Parts: sequence; C-alpha cells; structure tokens
Amino acid sequence: MLALLCSCASMQGPANAFRLTAPEHSDNAMLAQKHAGNNKANPNCVGQNISPTLQWANAPEKTRSFAIVMDDPVGRAGMGASHWVAYGIPATVTALAEGEVSSPSKSVVGGKNTGGTAFYAGPCPPRGDAAHHYVFTLIATELEPDALKPGLTRSELLESLKGHTLRAASLVLRYAH
Repeated sequence: MLALLCSCASMQGPANAFRLTAPEHSDNAMLAQKHAGNNKANPNCVGQNISPTLQWANAPEKTRSFAIVMDDPVGRAGMGASHWVAYGIPATVTALAEGEVSSPSKSVVGGKNTGGTAFYAGPCPPRGDAAHHYVFTLIATELEPDALKPGLTRSELLESLKGHTLRAASLVLRYAH
C-alpha cells in the first residue's frame, strides 16, 4: 500500500522505465473538480467530466497497442468501480489530451465501465469521504489495435489480454469533495 501513497523519487524507477504521467499532476496529486464526473442523477458528480492529460514513454520494443483502465478500489462502498476501460490505442500514440476521452473517441476502442459507458467517467465519491485513489493503469500489449471488439468490461479486457501483455505502468490521482 505504501507504493500507492508515496510519490518518492526512489519509487519512480530508472529514467528509461515504462512510465505513465499526467503533466498537470504528480503521482498521488488531487484532481481538480473539472475532472470529476458530471451526472445530474448523482449529487456526488459535481464536475465537468474532463479527462486529464495522460502521457507515456519508453514502451517495450514489441508494443503494438495499449490498453488503459481507471479504477477506484473503494468505490461503490468497497466493491470497486471501474471508471474507464479503453484499448486498441496504437503503439504510435504516446499521449491523450485533456478531454480527449471524455466522450466517445476515435483515439481508443471504448470498453464498458461500471456505469456502462464507453468513455472516461470522472470521480463521484460520496461527500465527506476521505479522498479516493483513482488508479490509472496503462498496459502495453503485443495485440494489433483492432484485435479486440468494442464494449469489453474491465474483466473481459483483462481476460482477453492474458498472454499478450508486455509491461504495465500506473499513476494514482486522488479526488474528494
């Protein structure tokens, strides 16, 4: 658990390591309200649902595509919540701009998050909760970008990636009201 909570330089690894970053945020930083979910049916979704900028570097040599999942391990009262499932990102792509995946995007194949949407769904933790940790995991794969059908859930994606992953990198960002 310490690795999730510490942004210590010694834990970031060598400069040439496969790495996922958010230029406006250090690891374990708080997300701005604009990155929170925007769902009028949920009073905890008080943001604009703008996905943060993500960048990555030093992908393994045989990478053909990337997958990204964003999870809140304590969401849904400890049951966990998958806020974003995306894959089929070509190996030539090394960043997603702010807001690029806040709605269906041509940059990624949309999977299905816990809420049933195929795009980024920002944080909506209950008011009064301690900051939730949102874990962004980038997975380098040997699969061609069009290898998997759209609409896979997180579990289906991970099952489909078995035997095809090369390396993963993660970033933790937090949010609370």
